[in-house]
Amino acid sequence: MLLSKLFQFVFYITSKYSIDESHGISHSMNALYYSNQIFESEIVSYPDLKKYERLIYVSAVVHDMCDKKYMNEMEGIKEVESYLKEKDVGLEKFEVETVKNIISTMSYSTVKKNGYPDLGEYQKAYHIVREADLLTAYDFDRSMIYHMCVNKTNLKESFLNAEDLFKKRVLMHNRDKLFITPYSNFESRKLHMKAIRRMEYWKNILIKRI
Repeated sequence: MLLSKLFQFVFYITSKYSIDESHGISHSMNALYYSNQIFESEIVSYPDLKKYERLIYVSAVVHDMCDKKYMNEMEGIKEVESYLKEKDVGLEKFEVETVKNIISTMSYSTVKKNGYPDLGEYQKAYHIVREADLLTAYDFDRSMIYHMCVNKTNLKESFLNAEDLFKKRVLMHNRDKLFITPYSNFESRKLHMKAIRRMEYWKNILIKRI
């Protein structure tokens, strides 16, 4: 099964590059979940999306296996490409190339710097995966985990760093008009409020100094 092979690859890369929980297997699963939800909501109006379903899910699963926070980005992309080209993975040549184009241009920092790429007929597939990744960013605990693991900060420092990130970036996603699909626009507003409640929880419990 393709998804099983993809997640085996995620396990391999996360182990090889010591990618922590914040960008590991659970994050890939969540990105896949949101990609599926956006896809299912969009295909009603855009039935031609069906032929891109597989490459959307592949992109969602492997999108952080070339993250520059953990490795040389170009080397990571080459490693992803090499794996996807293996015969037993079963992808078409255009799918491998499109996955590579999506995952190399979808990060928040890349979009803020360069804007959206022009991927032609694959543009909607690109936005589905990009938006799925943005929706996973509303997980406040995930941000704290990243700071604890990568920046080696304690719990309070991790909270303060994550809080700063959310105020400057994540909670600005809607203001910055980073969502195009109706599903993501609706879901992001729910996740926005959930993130604020989670931040308040951590603030309260840390004040008690448990």
